[in-house]
Amino acid sequence: MEEHVNDHLKRQLRRLATERPYQVVAGSAAALLLASGTGVLLAGTDDTPAPRQTTNAAVAEIAPRLDSAASRAQARVGATESSSASPSPSATTAAPNPDLTTRAAPKQTTAAPKSPSSKVLDYAYQAQTTYYYCGPAAVRNALSATGVGSTQDGLASRLGTTEMGTNSAEDTTRVLNAMVKGDPYQTRMIPGGAATGAQIDRLKADVVKAVGAGRGVVVNIAGDATDVDGGWHSFPGGHYIAVVGYRNEGRTVRIADSADPAASAYWISTTALAHWAATRGYSA
Repeated sequence: MEEHVNDHLKRQLRRLATERPYQVVAGSAAALLLASGTGVLLAGTDDTPAPRQTTNAAVAEIAPRLDSAASRAQARVGATESSSASPSPSATTAAPNPDLTTRAAPKQTTAAPKSPSSKVLDYAYQAQTTYYYCGPAAVRNALSATGVGSTQDGLASRLGTTEMGTNSAEDTTRVLNAMVKGDPYQTRMIPGGAATGAQIDRLKADVVKAVGAGRGVVVNIAGDATDVDGGWHSFPGGHYIAVVGYRNEGRTVRIADSADPAASAYWISTTALAHWAATRGYSA
């Protein structure tokens, strides 16, 4: 009897093995049910196939699980594709780096105009009217190049000039700035007994700058000097002269001297003029 039952089970299993995988599952379940009760197996000792509804029930139970698994797998795939296709927030909201997208325009630089190698101002010369009016006369001659009209008496009052003369280049600078718009004049003192190389270069640059701008320079000198033509000029007690031009890039300057109408103008080297102004100074 048991052998017959075992043969029956083997045939059932072989038949189920040829079906779909889910039928194997169902057949295995049926075999377990048959093995659990002899009475049930005895009731089905013929070769009639197991009812289809059992297999269908097993398939109905397994199919939703497969469908659920497939749905979950599809959901995972869809989520992965969605996350990979969507740009990251930083990629969509980050502002572009201006250093990478734009380039600053180069700064435009304008070179300062080069001064001419020589220049002489158009001025109206006037000799000093008294022996102590060299200060007012020099300031007046310098101002005439800028078109500013003045008188020696009026300037003497402004300068504080007395029979002892005009005190210093500080006074000539003050009055020149009061008469010329923009306060362009500065006082340069040469306190030593002789000018240094730097002071000579400074005087040359100041003369070129002032004359280039149409302004005369007033220099307070003392002692002796020789001009480029060999003329000798001596003022041991001090004197004021006006510089109204230059040449050779400022190495030589044009002097308007109010002391002697017969020698009202001459050229002198800037080096000689700087030494002449030692212990005094100038307004430029």
